[in-house]
Amino acid sequence: MRNLRGQKEFREPFDILMIATGAVPTYPDVPGADAKGIYGVHTLQSGIEVRRVVDEEKPGHAVIVGGGYIGLEMAEAFVMRGMDVSLVERSAQVMGTLDPDMGALVSNALLKIGVKLYRDESLESFDMKNGRVAAVVTDRRSIPADIVITGLGVRPNTDLARQAGIPLGARDAIKVNERMQTSMEGIWAGGDCAESFHLVSRRPVHFALGTIANKQGRVAGINIGGEYATFPGVVGTAVSKICAVEVARTGLQEKEIQALGLQYVTGKIESMTRAHYYPHAGKVTVKVLAEKGCGRLLGGQIVGVEGAAKRIDVLATSLHAGFTVLDMIDLDLSYAPPYSPVWDPVIIAARKAAEAL
Repeated sequence: MRNLRGQKEFREPFDILMIATGAVPTYPDVPGADAKGIYGVHTLQSGIEVRRVVDEEKPGHAVIVGGGYIGLEMAEAFVMRGMDVSLVERSAQVMGTLDPDMGALVSNALLKIGVKLYRDESLESFDMKNGRVAAVVTDRRSIPADIVITGLGVRPNTDLARQAGIPLGARDAIKVNERMQTSMEGIWAGGDCAESFHLVSRRPVHFALGTIANKQGRVAGINIGGEYATFPGVVGTAVSKICAVEVARTGLQEKEIQALGLQYVTGKIESMTRAHYYPHAGKVTVKVLAEKGCGRLLGGQIVGVEGAAKRIDVLATSLHAGFTVLDMIDLDLSYAPPYSPVWDPVIIAARKAAEAL
């Protein structure tokens, strides 16, 4: 170990070691990436620093690099502060955890709130002026920038584990069993540095999400404390928001199903978040994916206005239970005009997928 104040190194014996080193952001390895005014928002402190810069320096032009959760949420925040916002995404659509057709709905939502969206463009460099970022340069254009947010995702912070010879797994996250034990005696791991087991694909995965990290930490703590607990796995549920539009996903998306070699059907519908005659009812699009033949639910995605996102929990629960889309059709979900049509949009999508079987 090293004392960071005096840089003195020393050895500390242990009976049990818990590794919870989290994740670290992916920074672009391009010319000008060390310029002032470029931020990665991955901790509370980094968010506070961005807020301070916006309050004190009042930048007019913001550029987001990366169209994932952090990038979209920062784009929304900057728009709400009255800034000119551009977003660069190397894929055809933002939100790569959605299928392209559902990602297109999110792209349209960004355009409607005034974000300049540059898709299918790759970051090449940053232009600087007096040591500060002045522009984001892609393979197609140069975009003026007073402040830049890099939202390129994170990777497990497992350099220490690798150096110690602890086996790594999915995306170089630490391999653990259901009790959060590594394969080395007395060493445990959990959180963003550890892998999880996907209950649908039945394969190890890595998701850097606070919900998963909290559950893994609890399981590890119970076991280290002498009791017994397991963490069975995840289905990849996540939600986000771009102003009035809510986005949710769970399970597998089409490209993941194809990579597994499974045949599948889809049920995609447009409905309303409330009874159509009720005030403030709005549109919601639901997409359900099911395995061809047996009808096993494989995943689902939802994009819509207020009241849309939390409907993903019905699909997430169904994935945990191993439901088929036929099982879902008769779920006794709640109904009242302020909350849902008589047939909930999730059930309508499941019925559509069942018909495709």
